[in-house]
Amino acid sequence: MGAGAKRRLVFVDRLLATLVHLRHATTHDVLACWFGVDRSTITRAIGEVRPLLAERGCTVSQDVRLRTLAEVIDHLGADGKTGIIDGTEIRVRRPAAGHKDRDKFISGKNKQNAVKTMVVTDGDGRMLFCSPTKPGSCADITHARQLGLVRLLADGPAVEILADAGYQGLGAQTGGRVLTPSHRKFKKNAPDWYEEMYERQRKAHSSRRIRVEHGIAHLKNWRALARHLGRREHMSDTVEAIAGLLSHQQTADLNLTRQM
Repeated sequence: MGAGAKRRLVFVDRLLATLVHLRHATTHDVLACWFGVDRSTITRAIGEVRPLLAERGCTVSQDVRLRTLAEVIDHLGADGKTGIIDGTEIRVRRPAAGHKDRDKFISGKNKQNAVKTMVVTDGDGRMLFCSPTKPGSCADITHARQLGLVRLLADGPAVEILADAGYQGLGAQTGGRVLTPSHRKFKKNAPDWYEEMYERQRKAHSSRRIRVEHGIAHLKNWRALARHLGRREHMSDTVEAIAGLLSHQQTADLNLTRQM
């Protein structure tokens, strides 16, 4: 401890540089000019601070932070709240030609190179969890299963989870705890009464889970997640760090509203 060359930036400056980079996607060259240091100093600072922010987890209250999906399920079960899940994609650079996993990041939905993360919010749209990223070719339901959502819901507290049609099938595996839009029974020549009922049910479900879309929109307001031009290996830390910062901001705004 204390050995080696002295740092050119104190911790507060390293933290500030990381926050500006995440919020506005400011390049390392520009940050180096602002702080009067070399570009490598900024790169090293961001590489040190970003994992620390990712490890903080999402803030629910001043004394409670959620770092894992299991903690999120327990929190929702203890408070009797409804959770909402959805997957979102973030565009990334395409792997170099000849790379063995070059097609792994191509999204089947948007036909672009992307990574995918699963977002969990409560019924009010407050950020509770963002998962580590997966390549864009991974389906939403596969990602949820790999995260252990089925096991956590089957063995954990009684929690209601709202999801879109991309998660159809989880309801049967979790004892009905994951609610998705109903399957369409008539694909052709459906009666008018069925069309009206199906559309009414679909809109009612969509109006309940729209809050997670608002949460994702707040995430994408951070320019680092609008389109990532850096290394894909850093995306998990970037997503989790921004989710933690956003949840802290939402908690602060909620406390301020209650005081007023």
